Amino acid sequence: MKVWRYVFRAPRRVVSIKRRKHTTQLKRQLVLVKYALAQEKKETHEMLSTYKRYTRRQASSEEMKIANKQFLDVLKGLGIGVFAVLPFAPLTIPIAIKLGKWVGVDILPSSFSEQQLRKQTVISDKKSLDP
Repeated sequence: MKVWRYVFRAPRRVVSIKRRKHTTQLKRQLVLVKYALAQEKKETHEMLSTYKRYTRRQASSEEMKIANKQFLDVLKGLGIGVFAVLPFAPLTIPIAIKLGKWVGVDILPSSFSEQQLRKQTVISDKKSLDP
């Protein structure tokens, strides 16, 4: 009896550990998306206030360049939104991103790209710390 218990106990434990690992990875990725969306919201708000000041002729040309760059990011987000409505969105969005990188076009807004760069630097820093 005890032998069977130990034989079946280990696979259950392994499965539960893997499940916890995957849920924590998913939570981390969702937190990164949350921060990227919060940054996009902040930048879009600044863009709108710059456009508002531009109508009153109070915005500088540098501020307008930054606002126009953010407007392009908003358009990129809308482009990805089209793919989100399509069927099989979990497949089409990554394929569209990969094809965009292959062609040389960045279809992700800048805050998402910056988040990926930060994530890569954290990973490279961890690798450099390992003996």
